[in-house]
Amino acid sequence: MLNFSDYPYSEKALRFFEEFSKIPRGSGNTKAIADYLVGFANERGLEVIRDESDNVIIRKPATTGYEGHPGVILQGHTDIVALKNPDCSINMEKEGLDLYRDGDYLRARGTTLGADDGVAMAYAMAILDADDIAHPELEAVFTSDEEVGLLGATALDASVLRGRMLINIDSDEEGIFTAGCAGGGRIDIKLSGKAKTHIGQIYTLTISGFKGGHSGVEIHKNRANAIKCAAEILSKLENVRIGKMIAGSADNAIPSDAIVLFTTKSSIFEISEVINNAKEALPETETDAGFNIDMKLFSAKLYSEDDSANILSLITEMPNGVTRMSEDIEGLVGTSLNMGIINIDDKSVALTISVRSAVGEEKAKLIAKIKEIAASHGANVEVRGEYPAWEYRKESRLRDVMCRVYKEMYGKDATVVTIHAGLECGIFSDKMEWLDCVSIGPDNQDIHTPEERLSLSSFNRVYEYIINVLKNL
Repeated sequence: MLNFSDYPYSEKALRFFEEFSKIPRGSGNTKAIADYLVGFANERGLEVIRDESDNVIIRKPATTGYEGHPGVILQGHTDIVALKNPDCSINMEKEGLDLYRDGDYLRARGTTLGADDGVAMAYAMAILDADDIAHPELEAVFTSDEEVGLLGATALDASVLRGRMLINIDSDEEGIFTAGCAGGGRIDIKLSGKAKTHIGQIYTLTISGFKGGHSGVEIHKNRANAIKCAAEILSKLENVRIGKMIAGSADNAIPSDAIVLFTTKSSIFEISEVINNAKEALPETETDAGFNIDMKLFSAKLYSEDDSANILSLITEMPNGVTRMSEDIEGLVGTSLNMGIINIDDKSVALTISVRSAVGEEKAKLIAKIKEIAASHGANVEVRGEYPAWEYRKESRLRDVMCRVYKEMYGKDATVVTIHAGLECGIFSDKMEWLDCVSIGPDNQDIHTPEERLSLSSFNRVYEYIINVLKNL
């Protein structure tokens, strides 16, 4: 058990975070955490609803004096982007996280921390468990599979919700209030093929240490994409034949590592020169980038030169990163895409891309362009998990109260923004047109990477802030 005694105000919330971090909860693996939340509610005699998608709603009556106030929804998601360092032995499908303190930061050894979005669960559970916090009727809504397309929120029957205001706790910078976000979707590109056994000199290219990061929050920060980089290197070599290629494990995370088997008529000196040129061309952000080339004599299944050229062309011709900045808000990304996952085996090429845009027409155009490029290479395309943009509301009682309370507590104004990343507020606002939403959160850095770290002092302040907001609604 970690020592959180220096943060007594939020120690209960941190204890809940520590407890449920023992439960594996990567996207698609949310049954156990849903079981835990249902058990939590039942132990306290709270009304609980669970659906087939492992969404969980826990309802708590208003405290004395707040019975006539509009209900409030505290909302976050249960799943995490389950990434780990190559040398980490934790099985993230079966084992929990190994938490530790690093001064003011809470971290996890070798893996993502899961503060995105364990913070929301910890806050909501601590408030639901308390008997000394004033509040209107509360509905804690814990959705599943947010990280792979907002799937839980999409499947949720919102008609059972009674709240008129929703505080989404899925932002990662204290004092930044999000009041609008981009829409998006996932695109699966599949190319069938048949690799043939080759015996001889096989190269293994390993790329590691790229900065990576969240494809919505950090897509504009000029970070290298390991899939793109690997394909661009191989496309400059002579008579390449590709075998296995693996990179990325989440379409909304910029891939930081890649490994690919191949043969080429280029010499080792020519290969090294191409790799060195690629390394020199990396943006300044990639200070820890590593490239390794290894050659051995063994048997592997490889695609023909023509098929390999087609695969590399598909990847290199596909756009990646920011395609348009916002015309309305200076510095805000308008439309982007992230090549997040690739898996090449001896029978197929599978590439997954995340698309985001604040404008529905722009998103449609980008998807059409991706389909056109894929079709020209003989690939099939499936679009899934589309979600709407969350449009900024000019009139918002919730936002007004939250800004006032923030000014009273912090002595300064909060910053209200719209963002390029997708948030579940868009789904809920689309289903409940009257809903008043704001998204907040404590300082959490390098999310969607094993370097993720949560500021404990910020966590403590934001918890106190949320309690004060509930008292004022």
